[in-house]
Amino acid sequence: MSMHDKHGPNEPGHNEHGGPDREKIDASPGYEPSDVGVTGIVVFLTALFIFVAVAGVLCYGIGKVINARMNKEDGPNSKWTKTVDVRQLGNMPSSPELQNKMAEITQAFPTPRIQTDDGNQDVADLHAREDLLLSNYTWADESKGTVRIPIDRAMELIAQRGLPVAPAVTTQAPMAGDSTPTVDMPLTNGFARTAFEQEEAAQEETTKTEQAAQK
Repeated sequence: MSMHDKHGPNEPGHNEHGGPDREKIDASPGYEPSDVGVTGIVVFLTALFIFVAVAGVLCYGIGKVINARMNKEDGPNSKWTKTVDVRQLGNMPSSPELQNKMAEITQAFPTPRIQTDDGNQDVADLHAREDLLLSNYTWADESKGTVRIPIDRAMELIAQRGLPVAPAVTTQAPMAGDSTPTVDMPLTNGFARTAFEQEEAAQEETTKTEQAAQK
C-alpha cells in the first residue's frame, strides 16, 4: 500500500474529490495583501545604474581619444579657432548688397548645376544658341581669318559649286561568304524641336496674330 492510501477521503490534507486541499485566499480586502518582492527591483535598478555608469565612462573616453586625435592633426585651439557664442551678436540685419552678391555667386556656380525645372528650358536655350550659330556669321578662328557662314548661305554655295568629290577608294573583292556593307539614310538629321519649344512657338504665333488683329 502506498503512502497516499494511508489517509482516508475525510482525513485532513484531502478534499472531497480526493486531491490535496489548496490554501484558501481571503479576497475580502479587495487588494493583494502580500508584500511585493523588492529584491528583483533592487537588482534591476543596480544593473541599470552600472550600465549607465559604464556607458558614460566609455563615451567620455572615446570623446577624449577623438579630441586628442583632432588636436594632433589640426593643432591646438587658438584665438582663430575658438568657438564664438553667436547669441551675443544678436539678429544681424539683412544686407541687400550681400544678397545680390550671393545671387551672383549662385548664378556663377560652375556646371553642372541643379536644374530649376524639368530641363525643357535648358534644351530650348541650347537650341537658341545653335540657331545663333546657324543663322549668323561668327568667327571660327579670328587669327586665321576663318568665319562660320549661315547655313542658308552654305546650302546656296553647295548648290552652286557642288560637293567636293572624294578620291576613289580601292577596295578588294569580298571574300567568300562576305557581303558589301550598306549604309541606310537616316530618317532625320538628328535635330528636332521639343514639344516645349513647339508650344512656345505656337504661343508666340498666337500672340502675334492677336496683336495684328488688334491693330
